[in-house]
Amino acid sequence: MAKSIRFSGHSYERMLRRGVLEDEVIDAIRTTRWAQAERGRQECGKDFAYGRAWNGKVYATKRVRPIFVEKQHEILVVTVYVYYF
Repeated sequence: MAKSIRFSGHSYERMLRRGVLEDEVIDAIRTTRWAQAERGRQECGKDFAYGRAWNGKVYATKRVRPIFVEKQHEILVVTVYVYYF
């Protein structure tokens, strides 16, 4: 059974500010390879077709990069980065 994914308040704030959907973060965590990040955290990244405007410019792709901690019974997302290109 897959661990549940929980979002910190900080991660929700960053997701709203950066235009990331909760489903995109969950998809990235569940379907891509994880890598070691700073302070014992994990990270991963996934590209999504975008094809819309962000801050006045149209971008074809959005890369979602969550930073998270794997705990015994859950995954805690601590922040999320996004790159538009």
